[in-house]
Amino acid sequence: MNYATIISKRLEISQRQVERTIELLQQGATVPFIARYRKEATGSLNEVQIAAIRDLLLRLQELDKRRDAILQSIDEQGKLSPELRARIEAVDTLAELEDLYLPYRPKRRTRATIAIERGYEPVADAIARGQWQAWDDDALQGARDILAERFSDDARCRNRVRNIFRRRAKLSSALARGVKDDDERLAKFESWVDWSEPAHRAPSHRILALFRGEEAGVLRVHVRPEQVDVGEWKTESGGLRTECREQLELAAEDAYKRLIEPSIETEFRNQLKERADREAIRVFAENLRQLLLAAPMGQKRTLAIDPGFRTGCKVVCLDAQGQLLHNETIYPFTSVREERAAVNKLEALVEAFQIEAIAIGNGTAGRETEEVVQRCRFNRKVLAVSVSEAGASVYSASDVARREFPDYDVTVRGAVSIGRRLMDPLSELVKIDPKSIGVGQYQHDVDQRMLAASLADTVESCVNSVGVELNTASRELLSYVSGIGPALADKIVAHRNSNGAFADRQALRKVKGLGDKAFEQCAGFLRVRESTNPLDRSAVHPERYALVERMAASVGADVDTLMQDKELRARIIIEDYVSDDCGLPTLQDIMRELDKPGLDPRAKFEVFEFDKNVTRLEDVREGMVLPGIVTNITAFGAFVDIGVHQDGLVHVSQMANRRVSDPAEVVHLHQHLKVKVLEVDMRRRRISLTLKGVKD
Repeated sequence: MNYATIISKRLEISQRQVERTIELLQQGATVPFIARYRKEATGSLNEVQIAAIRDLLLRLQELDKRRDAILQSIDEQGKLSPELRARIEAVDTLAELEDLYLPYRPKRRTRATIAIERGYEPVADAIARGQWQAWDDDALQGARDILAERFSDDARCRNRVRNIFRRRAKLSSALARGVKDDDERLAKFESWVDWSEPAHRAPSHRILALFRGEEAGVLRVHVRPEQVDVGEWKTESGGLRTECREQLELAAEDAYKRLIEPSIETEFRNQLKERADREAIRVFAENLRQLLLAAPMGQKRTLAIDPGFRTGCKVVCLDAQGQLLHNETIYPFTSVREERAAVNKLEALVEAFQIEAIAIGNGTAGRETEEVVQRCRFNRKVLAVSVSEAGASVYSASDVARREFPDYDVTVRGAVSIGRRLMDPLSELVKIDPKSIGVGQYQHDVDQRMLAASLADTVESCVNSVGVELNTASRELLSYVSGIGPALADKIVAHRNSNGAFADRQALRKVKGLGDKAFEQCAGFLRVRESTNPLDRSAVHPERYALVERMAASVGADVDTLMQDKELRARIIIEDYVSDDCGLPTLQDIMRELDKPGLDPRAKFEVFEFDKNVTRLEDVREGMVLPGIVTNITAFGAFVDIGVHQDGLVHVSQMANRRVSDPAEVVHLHQHLKVKVLEVDMRRRRISLTLKGVKD
């Protein structure tokens, strides 16, 4: 199989680009490295396109493995004709491949095999040829069982049925047997009872909701056409005697209901589920990307609070690098006296540790804790910021947290995580399993292996797009750098602990086990800010240092001066430096880096404030216009935190005065915006919001 040709056609990318990308992947290059440093080879394909080539290549390779196994199985049966081999080698989908194998697949005992054992196969053959005899009922039933299985095994018949499903299948649901109207489980799925719509139009969130209802035992779900006439798919039987034709029709009807329809329905259910999974995973991955690339506050001395009512608020003080300096617990909600003590304690801690920012977890008691902080009178300017707690509890109980803070309990670790994620969300969130961050849609229902792979790609992409400081990065952050992984990350940290800070990028080569290939893949994404070589602070790859030195020499300067002098850089004609392996795309990237070395692609940090008069669901009234922050984006809308411990939903229909197919077209995660309250459902604790007619 010519993989490049197939991939080129399916992805609509030129064959040459695909061939070079496959070549690089097979040489061990990572997606971020290829996208950033091999633009000439790929024609400047982006990470999404390169990942698509990689994933389709893997699927085609798996298909070929299955093809080889099928050919071997049929050959061992002595039934592999040249014509059958050619047909098997020509197909390029798993469904077609399995259809061709079906007649030769080792079968369990079926009605057809039992009929053959009883000697009815000659009767079936005679009926198929139109040679009628007066057989008894047992012989006719046996013959029909054999003929039904032949219909079911016929690749042409199955493909015709498949086409009918493709055009006319409905996704429908009904109440499962035994479920009563007063069943508590029904409340979650009552909207989907007696639901029906064309399967090919069903949105991902509805598909997953229906399948979840089926898994819960509340719904029965089908994916099939309402009615299929046997004549639409059966092989021709015209010209045969009436008796033979009648037997063939009966066999075909039995084949459809008993064998073909259930099989093709399962296939289409799986296809629908895979499509829904891919869309849900796409949404999750995009949300995760926005969360990881959220604006960092930067290195500021931070006091972090993990709020709580009965158990108190855990308070930690961190230095500008996120190291724990102090921790204790305050109890502002147990009495007026304790509240005053808490205010005094916070004021004292801010002064003692010269705190510049306060991070407050947005979970239970979050808004109330904000009010306590607002009553404090600090002697310095201090930012107070509400920070998402999503995943903090998972981190606090993890092996990573235990390694970092072996002598502290989970409450301290959780508070530290809240503070650090205000400073640098990316560096802290990479320590948490992405699935636990809570920005997905039906993440527990989708293919977990596919989800994990997609989220790992997303984290890797984010980490490498920002770049990593080699001398301060955690093991977890380093493990996502192109070409490193967990094992090498451990070795880098161990080397750093034993030998001190890395002086420059080249010092990485001293790490045991980090060879030339790994250095090539990772070096450009690592920063060494204290290096004497200014290029080590940029995204310029070491393989291009000599080229930059030539550029500098051409204008009579060293590299450091060139990076600081815009007029000198303007004198460089980059076309003069084009070579076989370094074209204009790479040269343009280099010039951008010389202009702004190591530029962080993340947005500028902005402080957000909720409406101070709205802290509980009971405070929310229809018609209110409130500030909010987007916490999650799904296929059906966006959830917005308005500061009442219950996110409101802006349904996709309420996002704009036009039809919106993807909420991500309108909003992004952590976006600060204003929303209008449409409805408050106190019983179900739901808030409906709109963006229509709201001026930001």
